[in-house]
Amino acid sequence: MLDETAIPLSPVSFLDRAAAAFANRRAIIDGELCYTYREFADRAHRLAALLHEAGIRPGDRVAALCVNSHVMLELHNGVPMAGAVLVPMNIRLSVAEMAYIIKNSEARLIVATQELADTARSLSAHTGVRLLLAGSRSSEYEQRLEGSQMRAIAAIDEKSLLAINYTSGSTGRPKGVMYNHRGAYLQALAVAYHSRLRLGSSYLWTLPMFHCNGWCYTWAVTAAGAVHICQRQIDPNAIWMKICDGGVTHMSAAPTLLTMVAEAANKMQDRKPPWPIQVGTGGTPPSPSILARLAALNMEVTHLYGMTETYGPAVINQWQPEWSDKPETEKSRLNARQGIGNVVTQGISVVDSGGRDVPADGETLGEIVIRGNNVCMGYYHDEEATLAARIHGWFRTSDLGVRHPDGYIELKDRAKDIIITGGENIASVEIEKVLAEHPSVLESAVVARSDSYWGEVPVAFVVLRPGMSATEAELINFVRSRIAHFKAPKEIRFEELPKTSTGKIQKHLLRARLTTSSFES
Repeated sequence: MLDETAIPLSPVSFLDRAAAAFANRRAIIDGELCYTYREFADRAHRLAALLHEAGIRPGDRVAALCVNSHVMLELHNGVPMAGAVLVPMNIRLSVAEMAYIIKNSEARLIVATQELADTARSLSAHTGVRLLLAGSRSSEYEQRLEGSQMRAIAAIDEKSLLAINYTSGSTGRPKGVMYNHRGAYLQALAVAYHSRLRLGSSYLWTLPMFHCNGWCYTWAVTAAGAVHICQRQIDPNAIWMKICDGGVTHMSAAPTLLTMVAEAANKMQDRKPPWPIQVGTGGTPPSPSILARLAALNMEVTHLYGMTETYGPAVINQWQPEWSDKPETEKSRLNARQGIGNVVTQGISVVDSGGRDVPADGETLGEIVIRGNNVCMGYYHDEEATLAARIHGWFRTSDLGVRHPDGYIELKDRAKDIIITGGENIASVEIEKVLAEHPSVLESAVVARSDSYWGEVPVAFVVLRPGMSATEAELINFVRSRIAHFKAPKEIRFEELPKTSTGKIQKHLLRARLTTSSFES
């Protein structure tokens, strides 16, 4: 009998709850626009009706080409309310790359914000898929939204397809990662819990909402009744000023953006947040030095780990109270680890090639594997890749790491980023962490270069801090003074680092530079 009262889990339920409980509280701030939770819910329901009127039926895909905005938040609720599937688009891809995603996902409608109107029109013309533009009050989106009649939410199966998030394609064609309602609901609760979101919190949207559905914060912030603050463009100075003005309590960002914000803060030394800012970071492991810099700026950084296939951060470096009494260098080292599974991750392990757990000694290298409700359903139209990503019921991350005696995981490198020189393995991350300790180094990336004698040798690409200087020999000797000599870069290149739209360094492009320059020489 009790089963009859059970309701399928879906993240869209958070909005109706917020509208009932926090009707007149601010929900969204997007420039000069401000919506309450009652208004937010009304717009999302009208969007669901609009989609139905436009011929979108349950299971149909709707592509979103949007900056961080109220429109993107409405799509995260209105599309699943209509029973349709959201396809968030990486706004920095080329039209050809976007067209591949449109065709692969079989999207029937594109919704785009005004900033991306030209790209959206080209994409629509290229694919033949209808376009709905959102922007000013006179836009088609707003006019049709205003004229839509409210209708009941479509029946939802919690294990049905909610969204298709495409990988960045940094190593090949992007794959469509399938999310269901249940996984997104549970992941949203997990990130809300671990980041301590609550009434009165304000989340600054520096993380792209198109990336893993904004790590599911698109729903988590709503679940807490907190305020979504939309940051439509990445401007480190503007971000730091918003933080210091007292309107922000939470944010998420890749280490690259945090480095940029720290540099902005360095230029405005008279400004500081009025309270600690809770910051979640993922991607490339942040160096202890950048963590220390951010701590001095009243920014409490929690290191997270995950990927598109795990709805964003499935692992959290949960801080234990007794660690606060340790020396600063030890605290920074502990904070740079990836951690343990979040509250809905059913398991995380490090295994050998046969799928067996490696010793929890902090030294034995293996592949990190994850399982739980926050692991994706698989890859859209790609059964081969789906099967290849599984081992004994676990999801294979392709990341190499170790498990420490306390159970915490530490990422050592991507499998393809391990440098094998003279039979010895070198983790590029280890070299990058040492380089980050040099006062002149803003950021770096280390990749392998083919070598006729050693097989491979490490080469570092380095970006110096503005106004600072360092020579190749100086940096190589700096690394040698801290780790084994054979691990030091054989070459330093002072060049800009290519990045994805989410701030991840594209090491495959750096390897290509080495290959090209070697060929040309």
